[in-house]
Parts: sequence; structure tokens; C-alpha cells
Amino acid sequence: MRPGANRRWLLRLVIAFSFAQAAVSMARPAVSYRALALGADERAVGVIAGVYALLPLFAAVPLGRRTDHGRCAPLLPVGVVLISGGCALSGAAGSLATMALGSGVMGLGHLCFVIGAQSLVARQSAPHEQDRNFGHFTIGASLGQLIGPIAAGAVIDGSDMAHSSAVALVAAGAGGAIALTSLWRTEHRTAGEASAAAPGARVPVSRILRARGVPAGMLISLSVLSATDILTAYLPVVGEHRGIAPSVVGVLLSLRAAATIACRLVLTPLLRLLGRTALLTVTCLLAALLCAGVALPLPVWALGLVLVVLGFCLGVGQPLSMTTVVQAAPAAARSTALALRLTGNRLGQVAAPAAAGLIAGVAGVAAPFVMLGALLLLSSGVALRAPRPAAATDGHRTPGPTRSATR
Repeated sequence: MRPGANRRWLLRLVIAFSFAQAAVSMARPAVSYRALALGADERAVGVIAGVYALLPLFAAVPLGRRTDHGRCAPLLPVGVVLISGGCALSGAAGSLATMALGSGVMGLGHLCFVIGAQSLVARQSAPHEQDRNFGHFTIGASLGQLIGPIAAGAVIDGSDMAHSSAVALVAAGAGGAIALTSLWRTEHRTAGEASAAAPGARVPVSRILRARGVPAGMLISLSVLSATDILTAYLPVVGEHRGIAPSVVGVLLSLRAAATIACRLVLTPLLRLLGRTALLTVTCLLAALLCAGVALPLPVWALGLVLVVLGFCLGVGQPLSMTTVVQAAPAAARSTALALRLTGNRLGQVAAPAAAGLIAGVAGVAAPFVMLGALLLLSSGVALRAPRPAAATDGHRTPGPTRSATR
């Protein structure tokens, strides 16, 4: 099948990603509330949130290597099963250690799904379609991030947090399993594609990391994901300290996700208007200021407004960093490059919550958002200096339409 000729596979992938991400987005705040109910302090919440990324940290590159020389689709159902199993284990847990294990299984499942799905998009999209298709693909994540926190807030009862958070986790696992119904005929490969994916010489990781544009894409992605992750894990803690009900916290998180969806729906016109470099730089800079603003004792309506604008700005980094990495990496190692990008993300998800927990324990629960602001400020500088992906990954220039689409 010619890349981009039929996008029904992309619609099915977006639907499946929506359910899988909704399960994770419902489970993450539920894990925080259940940990608090089991006696965890801010540091323990940060450690449990960090364990979510620990197993994926070691698995990402091997999975990427496998996907470069094989099919992508088998990783998708494996990821869904692990996500649902991790949710159920966290819901049944009676100790913080078991909750941490469930969080790690959930994170490994999410990694499997995302590596398989991102590799599918990269493999089955024409170069000039990658920004658009990655943007549409990440709408699935944003839909899940919109639905999940609302569902968690509706189920979790502040007067019986231990039981209601367990129910939310089991419900998240059941909802995530629905993604399995959409994972059919997502991968289409021609004989030429199958030959290209045959086992051969592996591109060294050092060569991938030296490719111009790959480190910048990784840092931007890490910063944006860390911001989203700590918002999901720590806004419930901020809500507890400021007297904001779990249902309101769920609505606030979903407002952020809705703004991210809106951003990705208009991503192509924004690219045409500003270009890749300016768009990444401006949105990272604004996100830095807005993250620091979350640390202020704002009224709920103002906090909601900040999160809406923040969500819009955070919607740019992920899809554009995917395209940047794919177009900068060697053609035989695109899945491995995407896996390295996810490894960077997971490093951020391990280090950022742990650092957030330490900072929150010393300086208060709002301080981690100041840390995020500094990280996003650094990313805006990197985005400003990052090279434009004007050359294709095989060393030849991309056709004119590709350059105009990606700016």
C-alpha cells in the first residue's frame, strides 16, 4: 500500500489510543489518591509516579530494535493487556510497594503500545504527511487525557478515598481493554517495506544520537511530557492542599487536555503561519511561564484559564518532536530513534516526579511547577537553535512538498 493512500488504519489507531490513554489518564490520578489514602506523603507519591517509567526505561531501545526489523502491530495488544493488568493490580493493592509494581506494569504496557503505534505512523506516512499524521495520532492521547481525569474525578469520593480510588483503577483497566476491539488491519506492508525491515546491520545508538535534530527533539519531548505527567500526578496533591475537590481537579485536567486537542486540530495552519522553529520556541516559552503560574495561589477559575492556555502550548511539542526525530534519524533506525526519544521521556518521568517529590517535601507542593517552568525555558532555547529537518534520512533532500509542510 502506498504510504498515506488510505488512512482508515490511522482512524482505528487513534480510537485504540484514545481508550488506552484514557485508562492510563484515569489511573494516574487514582494511583495518587489511593497512595495518599494508604498513608503516602508527597515523596512517596513522587516515587510511585516515577516507577511508572522505570521498566520502560530499560525496555524502550530493545523494543525499538525489534520494530525496526519486524512488524509493529503485535506490540499494540500486548501494550493494552499490560495497561489493563497494571490498573487492576494497583486497584487491588494493599501496600505502597504493590502499587508501585502495578504502576510499573502500566508504564511498560503504555510504552509497548506507543512504540508500536508511533512506528506504524512513521512507516505508513509519506514524508510530507508526517506532521499531520503524528498530530492526528496524538489527538488519541489527548482524547484519553480529556476523558480519563473526568472519569477519575466522578468515581473518586473524598470521604472514602481508599475504596473509591480502587474502584476507579479497576474501571480504568476495564475501559482500556476496549482498545483491543479497534486493533485490526492497522498495519499494511508492501514487499519492498518487508524487505527493508529485514534483519541487517544495526545502526549504533551513538550514530542516532549524533544525528542533527535528534537531541533537540528528545529534550523538547522530555520537557513537554514531564510537564503533562507532573500536572497529572501533582495537581491532585495541590488540590488537597488548597481544598479543591477531586471532581474539580478532574475537570481542570480535562480542560488542559481539551486545549491540547484544539491545538493539534489546527497544527497544520499554525505550521504554515509560523514555521516549525518559531512555533516550538514560542509555545515552550509560554508553557514555561504558565507552569510557574500554577505555583501561584490562584482562584479555581484563574487556574482553569492557565491550564487551558498551557494545554494548548503543550500540544505542539509531542507531534513535532516525533517528526523531527523520524526525519533526522537514519532510515534503517527510525523505530529505534523513536524508542530513544521515548527513553528520554521515561528518564524525565523517572527523574521529574522523584525530583518533584523532593522539592515538594522541602519547598511545598507548588514548587515542582516552578521546576517544570525552568525545564521548558531551556527547551525553548534548544528549539530556537535546532536545525530545520530539511534533509531526508537517507541523505537526499526531501521533495518540495515535504519542506513546505514541515517548514
